[in-house]
Amino acid sequence: MRYSAARLNTNTSSLIVIIGLLFMVLTWPVWRWLWQEWLGNQYYSHGLLIPVVSAFLIVQRVRNDPTFVWRNGQNNPLSLALLVISMLAFLYTLNTKAYYLSAFAMLFMLASLVWIAGGWSALRKLAFPILYLGFMAPLPFVEKSTLPLAMFTGVCSTGLVQLLGLQVHIVGNAVTLPNADLVIGAQCSGINSLIALTALTTLSAYLVQGPFWRRALLILSAIPLALLGNIMRVSSLLFVARSYGAESAFTFYHDYSGALFFVAALILLYALALLLRCTTLRVDVI
Repeated sequence: MRYSAARLNTNTSSLIVIIGLLFMVLTWPVWRWLWQEWLGNQYYSHGLLIPVVSAFLIVQRVRNDPTFVWRNGQNNPLSLALLVISMLAFLYTLNTKAYYLSAFAMLFMLASLVWIAGGWSALRKLAFPILYLGFMAPLPFVEKSTLPLAMFTGVCSTGLVQLLGLQVHIVGNAVTLPNADLVIGAQCSGINSLIALTALTTLSAYLVQGPFWRRALLILSAIPLALLGNIMRVSSLLFVARSYGAESAFTFYHDYSGALFFVAALILLYALALLLRCTTLRVDVI
């Protein structure tokens, strides 16, 4: 197994551990808020995995990239300025309880610490794992976007099933079938699939080889894939409601169809990666 030429010595490792512990102590209130959001916010349940993935990417980059160099003691004035500004922003947003802003300020604090302790080269190599942590922070506008997305999904889904011969009428997000009345609510917006797929496609684009435009296209594909998958899911739900009743549609089928269509979206994502020839993993990051 190849190891990076920048194997850390004992003193450097100890310094990193100390800085990491101090960082965790200072930012603990935000981590506690994030933990509560991950467990209680249905749109960000994937947030539990993001720090684990980022930590794995950092370890793999240090181990497998022979060009990775950790040069502590390079106190660039810009790195110190970034640390001061990000720390002030963190403390201010923490005091005002704008925790989602504190989470992003925390990422810039982490980046500045890496810059100070390891140099610009180390920060550049670890920039993606650090920025990827942004996917763990719930954004305030996400819940506000669920109703417009649900209405969009309802219009598209009812239009599709009408083309397939199903009698259905929609007003706002209220759907009327011959045997049932349904409401396309926030749970049918597909926002959770959109967020999770965006995080997954971003990670995939980082891990594979290929031109920048192809990998950018891979990331952008999360939006149409998530929307298409959710429209197909709600359309199938309308057929189930028509055939077996609203209770069957909104109990068993509603609970399990989300996972089924998410897997289908992943299959389409892999097919797109094959089409773009972005399936070879980068050996320096994995």
